[in-house]
Amino acid sequence: MVQKIVKDPIFLQQKSEPATEADRQVIVDLMDTLKANSDRCVGMAANMIGVRKQIIVVAAGPFMFPMVNPVITKKSGRYETEESCLSLEGVRPCTRYKEIEVDYLDQNFKPQHGKYTDFTAQIIQHEIQHFSGDLI
Repeated sequence: MVQKIVKDPIFLQQKSEPATEADRQVIVDLMDTLKANSDRCVGMAANMIGVRKQIIVVAAGPFMFPMVNPVITKKSGRYETEESCLSLEGVRPCTRYKEIEVDYLDQNFKPQHGKYTDFTAQIIQHEIQHFSGDLI
């Protein structure tokens, strides 16, 4: 189900908790909401739809995939950039890495490990940052 985008910075600054299999509907809602906003959004974290769980959805070209409880295990190629967020107004500076490796659970809660580069890596880093409550 498509959910409303949360824009309240006080809510967005709260830390997210690890997701469990009881949160399967959050994955579906996140994917539906990202699809509905695909003209202006390439990634989404659960707190953006009002759920403080460690779930993100990433759009990489024609593909969209969820990551549950993702953890960046390796990063290289530090660079400075600017990003915007559907939940926030304006553009803000941030530090990202060109290449990352991530351990996560897929939508079936099976362990996965992925290597990501360039823009896809940047999206993942941005969305994972939502878990800490640090606004870009």
